[in-house]
Amino acid sequence: MIKKIPIIGPILRNVYRKWINPIKPFTGSENYWSERYDSGGNSGDGSYRKLAEFKAEILNKFVRQEHINTIIEYGCGDGNQLKLAEYPSYIGFDVSLNIITRCREIFFSDNTKVFRLMNEYKGEKAQLTLSLDVIFHLVENDVFDGYMQRLFDSAEEFVIIYSSNTNKNDEGQAAHVRNRKFSEWVKKNKPEWKLCNHIPNKYPFTGDSKTGSFADFYIYEEMDQ
Repeated sequence: MIKKIPIIGPILRNVYRKWINPIKPFTGSENYWSERYDSGGNSGDGSYRKLAEFKAEILNKFVRQEHINTIIEYGCGDGNQLKLAEYPSYIGFDVSLNIITRCREIFFSDNTKVFRLMNEYKGEKAQLTLSLDVIFHLVENDVFDGYMQRLFDSAEEFVIIYSSNTNKNDEGQAAHVRNRKFSEWVKKNKPEWKLCNHIPNKYPFTGDSKTGSFADFYIYEEMDQ
């Protein structure tokens, strides 16, 4: 009945929605994702449908061609993307206990996959480390820097990043999104790592996150000193 009242109807409808589902203030990257997963949310459109298939196509091909045996991913998410992966040995880290528990349940019978909280990291290394749809969600500078250090320090041969690579941020964008030109950080902090391939997104963003993404693939390889 509320929606039928002219002018007043839309106002009351918005008040009702906010009362039923209040908007929580942004309190940090880790809290945002933990709360999102705790409330039943997923890893986002980038881990579903044709965007997930595109990512899996690139990653599985790379793992085969480079004979990759060990992989670590920082920000494994809800496991939907991982269902398409063909990895010999995998460790997935995330900040959410809820999501780690969920992934352990999904891949219970798969002994090639292990899941741990980020604060349970104990110096593990792998031939390839992955960062997929994560970097532009690291709003705080210290969180971003610590994440990047671990991403590269734990890689023995390759690092693959799937992200935007720009410092352009639009006014009014979501509080949990901050684009970063991470390639500048790599040049400054990890000069021994060189970009060996940039693969543009097969489905570039055109306004709908379900059908396109502003993230591309950036593949780094450690060069001999």
